[in-house]
Amino acid sequence: MAVTTELVLARHGEANNNATGIVGGERGCTGLSPRGRDQVQRLALRLADEHAARCFDAFYGTPRRRVRETADMISRALSLTATILDALRGPDHGDADGRTWHEVKTAFGGPPQHNPDQPYAPGSETWNQYLQRATGALQQIVDRHAGQRILIAAHGETIEAAYVLIHRLPAEVRLGLGFVTDHTGITRWQQHVNRFDRRVWMLAAHNDTRHLTSPQP
Repeated sequence: MAVTTELVLARHGEANNNATGIVGGERGCTGLSPRGRDQVQRLALRLADEHAARCFDAFYGTPRRRVRETADMISRALSLTATILDALRGPDHGDADGRTWHEVKTAFGGPPQHNPDQPYAPGSETWNQYLQRATGALQQIVDRHAGQRILIAAHGETIEAAYVLIHRLPAEVRLGLGFVTDHTGITRWQQHVNRFDRRVWMLAAHNDTRHLTSPQP
């Protein structure tokens, strides 16, 4: 089957707030940790090799500082400017921003996904509101770049949203489903056209972190 559109999502490197367990919205995110910068450097080298073999046609990022820094490092390696799309930002955390996830989850009775129609803090989005926003943004990107290769510097939540979009997962299924997304892990979706001229999305890789275990050149 011929591959038409390819969607490659790479999670940002480890952020300072990830290392300390802080909710990382506009206040809580202070950028990548030293470990995260090393992870992204390795990711960028891998993506640069891939870009040299077959170019990415479009590159997107999100406005949160940890993702902007990730996108900037990738942009320099690929000589490809990232379009920062506000609708791709991570969840809006409201009053949870800057607090510890332990405190927030304890008060809410679990992560946002466990009660997806309720705000997990005053002023926060619900999980389903976030998914509606993120899947809408991803759909617009895929439509805009049909037949092309798309790279997105993403949040872990962005990668979950891509699964929801492509598999059209209903709310009752999403309640019992989750996806492991390590820092700088690559998830790769390919749209194929079969012999009946039907377009089918296929998962080619999930949470691929080989660049973190391979020696630096």
